[in-house]
Amino acid sequence: MGKYLPLCLVCLCLTAQADEVSICYNYGCAVRAKVEFDDGALRAARRLLLGAGDAAGERAAIARVLGQFETIAGQQTPTWADKGGNVNDDGVNGRMDCIDESTNATTYLRLLESHGWLRHHRVLEPVKRAPYWINVHWAAHIAEKQTGQEFAVDSWFFDNGRPAAIFGLDDWLDGAHPNE
Repeated sequence: MGKYLPLCLVCLCLTAQADEVSICYNYGCAVRAKVEFDDGALRAARRLLLGAGDAAGERAAIARVLGQFETIAGQQTPTWADKGGNVNDDGVNGRMDCIDESTNATTYLRLLESHGWLRHHRVLEPVKRAPYWINVHWAAHIAEKQTGQEFAVDSWFFDNGRPAAIFGLDDWLDGAHPNE
């Protein structure tokens, strides 16, 4: 045995992994918290993303993964109470406005990118639209690697854990809203 590790110890070292990220909530990133994604959550995200055959499929997978990550974050923080928009959860601990949502979605996207699981997109800084001088809205932001086409990734519209809405950037800047 001497200089070789038993096979079972090597397997544990290769499979045991988790990633911790910092998220925020309570409007304007007033509160920060650590969230850990265990090996099972990361494997599920990897499977979805690497199963996408093209850029459109990867965007659909991104939307689902972000919803799953929000669910996991909601199990570790009060963000489970977040409702879509800003009206239905006003004053609730764990509420998220578009600043919180775009910050967290960007954090999740950067985690996916750091693992090399985004084959068709790169993560950009959050983007804002201001159709009216008082109505500023933020979203996460990605671009297709091959075409350069940009997209807004917006989870603010939905309750915690729902897949994010993804719009072409020009449509989103023009005020696109998901049809439910």
